[in-house]
Amino acid sequence: MRTLEVTKLRDLTGPGHTDEYGIGGTDLGAAATAPDGRIVAVFGDTFESTKAGGPGWRSPVILFGDADSVRSGLRWTGAAGPSRDYADQVVSYRHNARIGGRFGGLIGGTRITTQLPTDLITVGDTMYLHVMACEGLGNVHWTEIHRSRDNGVSWESTGLSWPGGHLGGHFQMLTWELGPDGYVYALTTGFQRDKGLLLHRVPADHLLDAAAWEGWGFGDGAWAWGNAPTPVLPGAFGELSLRRVGDMWWLCAFDAGNYRIDLIPMPDGPTTDLTTAERLTVVSGCGWGEEDHVCGRVAQLYGGYILPGSTPDEMHLVVSQWHTNENWPYRAMHFRARIAV
Repeated sequence: MRTLEVTKLRDLTGPGHTDEYGIGGTDLGAAATAPDGRIVAVFGDTFESTKAGGPGWRSPVILFGDADSVRSGLRWTGAAGPSRDYADQVVSYRHNARIGGRFGGLIGGTRITTQLPTDLITVGDTMYLHVMACEGLGNVHWTEIHRSRDNGVSWESTGLSWPGGHLGGHFQMLTWELGPDGYVYALTTGFQRDKGLLLHRVPADHLLDAAAWEGWGFGDGAWAWGNAPTPVLPGAFGELSLRRVGDMWWLCAFDAGNYRIDLIPMPDGPTTDLTTAERLTVVSGCGWGEEDHVCGRVAQLYGGYILPGSTPDEMHLVVSQWHTNENWPYRAMHFRARIAV
């Protein structure tokens, strides 16, 4: 049985942390290591003022981090986009725009308010970013993959997309990781925080071939690849982060149904039985008058992304918080979980 010692190391965004990049308020913060070794972290709806909904709205944006700073609190070194230090929107679209003609089966006139990132991955010398095209929160019209060949500085569409209703809406929020066997494994769920998890895999060299993706499902009395994917963990989940840390696979998940962020060790790799796997609660949700970040009690929490530089006995997570009534705090934070057996 593992035990945790949880510490908040620092706020990652907000006043005094990201002003120089034109970021007052933002959230999410999934992170991966770029081919050149720096940390690339991607954030969602971003504003110049601290409050969600202020001026300078863009999403997604990317900050670069110093890999050597993770153990003491991640420090930023720059931002993606043509404006140098200002963190530009890295996907090309207009907020609140309506689509003309047809796109992925959608009828012209469909409105896209924002595009939100779910996760990014590095395969060889290329980084891939998965985003959701949304009309408001929870209403996903489609998802798609973008790529960067310059360590996360600039991004382009790959042309691969899926409709929001793919697999009954269980393929909207995605997290992925490259395995030693050459497959990319992905766990997915919906953006409504009322669905369980599905598991998929795709050969890394066919990542952009939709036909090469296959599900892990139960059929004819057994689990197998190639079956229609069936839930590997029932429940009501939000943001996900699947990573190999050392030789172990780990899942960090926002368990919206139980209002907490859990770390789940996966000793049998991606096909570990998540219904019986150990669950380690890192951060628990609470009311605004009950917060204690020192011991991992956070109001209106979500996210929970494993940072590069984590080790099996010291996991580093990016956790988001949004006071939806006041629109501040609206930020990402860095928590450390020391794990003992």
